[in-house]
Amino acid sequence: MKVINKQLLDKVSVQAKESSRKRMNYNFHENGDETLQRMLNALEPNTYIAPHRHTNQVEIFLLLKGKLTVIFFDDEGSITNFTELDPLIGEYGLEIPKGVWHSILVEESGTVIYEIKEGPYIPNVGVDFADWAPDAKNNDACKQYLVKLKRIITSKL
Repeated sequence: MKVINKQLLDKVSVQAKESSRKRMNYNFHENGDETLQRMLNALEPNTYIAPHRHTNQVEIFLLLKGKLTVIFFDDEGSITNFTELDPLIGEYGLEIPKGVWHSILVEESGTVIYEIKEGPYIPNVGVDFADWAPDAKNNDACKQYLVKLKRIITSKL
């Protein structure tokens, strides 16, 4: 049995805060071969998750702690929709269909989601990263892009 409790969420959140990427996974699946990939994903504000889409996988986010905004894009990079996940307003999770461009803005320190994806996991297979968004290696461009996304989302609220 694998238990998700406050101690585990706090442990993974501390690791995310200490990580240069400001996020940390805690996998429940034993390896990438499993047909159901399950993990905690601890996320801190200003982490950059490059807009991407899974070509053959449905992805599910269940918010366990914190607050975030999931953003959806069209093929040119324009925001088509967004969903705020916040247990205080009764929004707990979502399912992202395969082929849908998306990213996450983390709104609160200590945010943790339970993420479920179809497997197996093969690095760089079945995922497309948007060529209209900054590469994760370009820190300055990523920071500017996050500010731009936050400004657009705030203007639409």
